[in-house]
Order: sequence, then C-alpha cells, then structure tokens
Amino acid sequence: MKRDALLRIKTIIGHAQGIEKMIESDRYCIDLLKQISAVQAQLKVLGQQLTRGHMEVCMAGAIRQGRGEETIDELMEVLKYLD
Repeated sequence: MKRDALLRIKTIIGHAQGIEKMIESDRYCIDLLKQISAVQAQLKVLGQQLTRGHMEVCMAGAIRQGRGEETIDELMEVLKYLD
C-alpha cells in the first residue's frame, strides 16, 4: 500500500507542476480546469486507498482487541474527511 500511495502522490505532484506551468504560460482556463479536476480525482483515490489500508490494519486490529466502540467513533471521524 505504501508503494502505491507514494506512486500516486508523485503522479499528483507531476500534475500539479504541469498546472503551474500552464498558468505561467497563460493556457486556456478550460484546459486548466480539466487538469485540476484530474488532480482532484487522483487525490480522492489516494484518500480512498489510505482509508482502506487504515481500516484493514488499524481498525480491524482494534476490533479484534475489543475496542469496537472506539473504532466506530474513529471511523465516523475518518468519514468526515472523505467527500
């Protein structure tokens, strides 16, 4: 999971740098918005991947240790950040 997350963030950084260059070169606004949308989509996927990893490792372990209520509270907190 860590490797996938790092690869995705490097892709996001590359897109963001591309957007910066597009702004510097006065590219058409619609083209910029398309690239921004692509970055937002990649960030959403990254968030989903990290959430899944957290649930599979941290939360599952907490439930096995009998900390179910705490885990539910934590899940509700995590869900606030996913849009």
